[in-house]
Amino acid sequence: MAGLDPFAGKDVPWLLRAQADRRPDAPFLAWEPFTGSPRVWSYTQFYGQARDLAAGLRDRGLAPGDLLLLHAGNCPEFLLTWHACAMLGVVVVTTNPRSAAKELAYFISHSGARAAIVESAYLDVLAQTGARLDWVAQIPSTDTPADTPVVAPAAGILDFADLAGNGATIETGTFDPMTPVSVQYTSGTTSRPKGVVWTHGNVLWGGQIGAAHNQLGADDCALVFTPLCHTNAMSWGHFPVLWSGGRMVLQPKFSASRFWPVALKHGCTWGNVIPFALQALAGQDVPADHRYRHWNVGAANIGGLEALFGLTIVGAWGMTETVTHGTYTPPQLPAPPMSMGMPAPEYELKIVGPDGAPVARGETGLLKIRGPRGRALFLEYLNDPAATAASFDAEGWFDTGDRVYQIAEGHLRFADRAKDMLKVGAENVAASEIEAVIVGVAGVREAAVVGRPHPMLDEVPVAFVRADSPTDVLRAAIDAACRDQLAGFKVPADIRFLDEFPRAELNKVAKNKLRELARAG
Repeated sequence: MAGLDPFAGKDVPWLLRAQADRRPDAPFLAWEPFTGSPRVWSYTQFYGQARDLAAGLRDRGLAPGDLLLLHAGNCPEFLLTWHACAMLGVVVVTTNPRSAAKELAYFISHSGARAAIVESAYLDVLAQTGARLDWVAQIPSTDTPADTPVVAPAAGILDFADLAGNGATIETGTFDPMTPVSVQYTSGTTSRPKGVVWTHGNVLWGGQIGAAHNQLGADDCALVFTPLCHTNAMSWGHFPVLWSGGRMVLQPKFSASRFWPVALKHGCTWGNVIPFALQALAGQDVPADHRYRHWNVGAANIGGLEALFGLTIVGAWGMTETVTHGTYTPPQLPAPPMSMGMPAPEYELKIVGPDGAPVARGETGLLKIRGPRGRALFLEYLNDPAATAASFDAEGWFDTGDRVYQIAEGHLRFADRAKDMLKVGAENVAASEIEAVIVGVAGVREAAVVGRPHPMLDEVPVAFVRADSPTDVLRAAIDAACRDQLAGFKVPADIRFLDEFPRAELNKVAKNKLRELARAG
């Protein structure tokens, strides 16, 4: 007999409506652009504008189950579109605005998106895809000053402001919590990114668990600068704010010079801060009167940073497929240095060896996680049942591809990635995706991509190539192909020719040896 569903009768619009009813005049979203004037939306204002937009999308022909591409940087229109789609039952496909045209073309064709809302700065990239969509609407670029004259949209391109339903109301039903609400494309171990499907239940889960882990209340305020197209900003930031009835301050991206002034202006109390931002902020004076309690980072208790910033640094781990934190360091408790947190009580975790058996404490193994699909874990990979099935074993354990080990008091530390992945800044990059582009260049016989440590970006890609005729002309052709087909952060920082690759068992490329070569160079 199935147990009670905590989200039965609830969906994403229910949560936003509940907060608008409970705290109608309370500030919900503050927009702090680098150019133009800041803006603030109360819960009632945001809910009303999202409803108007939902009515407008309905009038443009979108219906429950349709997919809409949302290709934009951080801006209020991103969040309004996301919530309008949730109200209408439209699945919003959020893609990285740094994507190259061929990547964007794949996202559109693979998802089957019917229409698109695109930041104006990326309309040229969209045009290069040759995609056929029912309609396209443009969001004014976040870099456009507020006093710049409004330019009429290009032929066939709608203006975002014209999408609103002009006061028309939309009556939204309650969607089943297992109904898909969004898709995020994430790099995997194959040459093509996979579309991670989240449900309404996933969003409510991320909000409730994130708010509980961060001990959030209505008086809390988060500063969000990581990309809204990613899990960090949405499920680690936006959803917990919405669940707790607090405030969210949104910036276009990280700015070291603006970070503290904005945080002081709004009285920010917590946030997710990625490593390169930590490094940039460490070189600045820290205001003694800031109100931050803690920051979520990949590891806790990092050197003397807690004393430097006057706050707690919380270790946490998760991925798009886990929705929220799979491990977490409670901010009210001490943590060993470099802890990525303890297993979150809302999930099951285990560390296993090559034979699938649990490893001893202190021994490195593969991290697996288990929880209800469509709630604690993603529902599926979009249009890819084979990849979905391959990610879970017969007992429902999801293979994270991360290798970790356990230290004192149950805390975990990250060791490395079992899957062939790079971490470039805040972006996950599959080595195979870059390799597939390189081997498509005439004259290339074999390619292998590894990460080289970088002081700000964690690591950058380095490509090793076996070629018929290794020349500077070929190197330039490889670089051009990568720039044409891949987002900028995936383009190799270095391209090196080798006569032969170091080999391991079964003639596999010994990438550990290539990493040594990359570091040496």
